[in-house]
Amino acid sequence: MTATNVSKWLDAEVRYDSGVYNKHQVVMVRGQGATVWDETGRAYIDCVAGYGVANIGHSHPDVVKAVQEQAARLMVMPQTLPNDKRAEFLQELVGVLPQGLERVFLCNSGTEAMEAAKKFAITATGGRTKFVSMKRGFSGRSLGALAFTWEPKYREPFGDAVDDKNVTFVTYGNVEELRAAITGDIAAVIMEPVQGEGGVRPVSAEFIQEARRLTKERGALLILDEIQTGFCRTGKMFACEHYGVVPDGMTLAKAMAGGVPVGAFAMTQDVATRMPKGGHGTTFGGNPLTMAAGVAAIRAMKNEGMAEQAREKGAYFMEKLRAIRSPKIREVRGLGLMIGVELKEKSAPYITALEHEEGVLTLQATPLVVRFLPPVTISKEQIDQAVAAFERVLQTVNPREVPTAEVKEEKQTE
Repeated sequence: MTATNVSKWLDAEVRYDSGVYNKHQVVMVRGQGATVWDETGRAYIDCVAGYGVANIGHSHPDVVKAVQEQAARLMVMPQTLPNDKRAEFLQELVGVLPQGLERVFLCNSGTEAMEAAKKFAITATGGRTKFVSMKRGFSGRSLGALAFTWEPKYREPFGDAVDDKNVTFVTYGNVEELRAAITGDIAAVIMEPVQGEGGVRPVSAEFIQEARRLTKERGALLILDEIQTGFCRTGKMFACEHYGVVPDGMTLAKAMAGGVPVGAFAMTQDVATRMPKGGHGTTFGGNPLTMAAGVAAIRAMKNEGMAEQAREKGAYFMEKLRAIRSPKIREVRGLGLMIGVELKEKSAPYITALEHEEGVLTLQATPLVVRFLPPVTISKEQIDQAVAAFERVLQTVNPREVPTAEVKEEKQTE
């Protein structure tokens, strides 16, 4: 690639983009497995994975083949007209869902899945419109989903357009607060089995199991946000399996189609049948191109034992991170290959240094946490390289000398 091309793509994106994103000063052009390359040919170990999308690795050959073949055959078909590839995908998806979740609303993103969940919860509970969500939780950026997102700065710019007055936020893990919040007029309790934006915090078994018991007892739904935790990320196909909990509904997206935009709300038969015909819809949801990618992605997860891979590699990754002797580290926590390292100071300078100096891409999760979300296909050699790079920047970086604009409020991009 010529020197002229090296600059023109970045210039064009910065010039024409809406401006809501903090842009890194790099242009990514190719990916394979857990490696991505920029336009100069520099390779990076990718521990971002498209914010947890590329669980099965970038450009998995089975997904590439499925998309190529389907693109030549049929790309779009509305859900009022049944389609062979959509039916095949639904069979594959329901086959890996927790038993009892057997109906699916297909859409295009995690936020859309949460919007669907909200409407299905209202109709399933006879018109209840109050919800319980979690402090530090993140549920999306649309006006409807934003009501469930804890961080006030996300909601406040939009004032009364965000209907958060019908949402009670409880401390994640506080059983007494949960018991007090689930009253007889609550439609649903919404929670992530592992809070991603909230600092990579796995739920306690006691809390999620009590949420399941209380919602059943009081006529509310339990809706688990498995948008980031689903599809082998935590060492199980879905994180709720670690706790023996089956919800009434799950929001799904990110890794479900191997990199192609997708979303879904999976639910019980009872929840599905209470939504009136025409009560919700989508134009692109369930399109054959995405469905073909999803079939290939889910089969790859099963055939290649990716849940087991995530469990083993995640344990290895956290063991290596915990072996780092640095006074800057407060805690290493996570589940599977969803890992957070909480520092005693701002994480942004270290994230920037990892990218610029070491060629390792990571994420922020709260101002203090460095988040590692690599593809499940990452090798142990790459894990070792990433850990060594992290140890080096902890030792050598002076936070005052590192420009951090690229990762400032990184979490806003999800």
